[in-house]
Amino acid sequence: MAQRAIREYDGKAIFSKHWEKYFSGFHYGFKSVLVTNGDELRAKAQEHGFEWLKQEPLVAKPDMLFGKRGKNDLVLFRVNKPGDVTLEDAAKWIDEKISHETTLLSGQHGILTHFIVEPFTPHSQDQEYYISATTVGEDDVLYLSAEGGMEVEEGWEEKVNEVHIPITMDDANIAHLIRANVPAGIPAENKERFITFAEQFYKFYRDLNFAYLEINPIVMIGNDMHILDLVARLDDTAGFMMGEAWCDAEFPTAFGMEDQSPEEKAIAEADSKSGASLKLTILNPMGRIWTMVAGGGASVVYADTIADLSGNVSDLANYGEYSGGPTTGETKFYADTVLDLMTRHKDPKGRDKILIIGGAIANFTDVAKTFTGIIQSFETYADRMKEHNTRIYVRRGGPNYEKGLKDIKEAADRLGLYIEVYGPETHVTDIVRMALEK
Repeated sequence: MAQRAIREYDGKAIFSKHWEKYFSGFHYGFKSVLVTNGDELRAKAQEHGFEWLKQEPLVAKPDMLFGKRGKNDLVLFRVNKPGDVTLEDAAKWIDEKISHETTLLSGQHGILTHFIVEPFTPHSQDQEYYISATTVGEDDVLYLSAEGGMEVEEGWEEKVNEVHIPITMDDANIAHLIRANVPAGIPAENKERFITFAEQFYKFYRDLNFAYLEINPIVMIGNDMHILDLVARLDDTAGFMMGEAWCDAEFPTAFGMEDQSPEEKAIAEADSKSGASLKLTILNPMGRIWTMVAGGGASVVYADTIADLSGNVSDLANYGEYSGGPTTGETKFYADTVLDLMTRHKDPKGRDKILIIGGAIANFTDVAKTFTGIIQSFETYADRMKEHNTRIYVRRGGPNYEKGLKDIKEAADRLGLYIEVYGPETHVTDIVRMALEK
């Protein structure tokens, strides 16, 4: 399956086009515009059908295939006085953002070019829910939570129910399976609505040939559904039969890719064809501390910790993640890329190279399977790693983690590589402190 990311705007347009067919009993008022500058937004407000741009409080944000826009301070809205964000406010904010380069917390940087503008939806936090679907192995997996928003990734195992759906399962059994896995914490008055919407959402995901589809959050106010934030990737092998159904959605280049190195582009290309998430940004090719971190949230935490404890942010060589259940082969390709980059240059001060293989407790990623890919990469690069006096520090938890840790320790010992291995009993970032104290 070759996955192609689409803009949030296009994903919502696909929902709108097929809403009546798939989401009987619910209402979705699609109000959304995609613009590249303030004047284009002002002009749009003069067109028939877009009068709401002048009449309603607005929300504006970039629509360029990157997440964590709230944490990057790239969402314009005001909770306490939402009416303060007018058409003119949004237009000026967009023009200010396109006037200079933007650097994300991930290290990606570039010029913002596309923005999605929508009405502000007043709601309470207990009206926010999370729902997503993707393919893991031979099954589709539906993820459901009574809690939506930016923090859903924290405490994922406690907050999110995973519904594994064999691709041969009929609709009646799918409905029964979803009902049996409805998340705790959904108010009684919304439980039946949520179950019905989840059933419809999965059928929509499957029939429209999405490879990944996430709404976070979906806001339920009675039978009115508000899609506040959406991430979508399409299976482009189905493109020949889905053109109109996909509303002629574009497959844009992700933000920051224009100036990427060949290695960053190779990882981005692998990411686009995978059901997993593979990300790599090279911050300093001469840096001494390199990371292979599992999970997007963990990658931010490790980068911040390394910068803080090292006292010199330039020591951090790269930023990135592998997550979402990558295959052994995908993990090996990712590890090969990082180890090749790490062993090209000696540290200018003659210090040891440090490799941090970290992560929180995995949700569904098989730790042993991904570590098999890393071990295969070790076997290729062991001699080069020893030439750079590489010290490896591992901290991981999750499915099959005991075997994964045992395997990687035995392999490193056999290859003559320095390694320290820790499980979930060790604080997630404590290996950074250990590495820098030696």
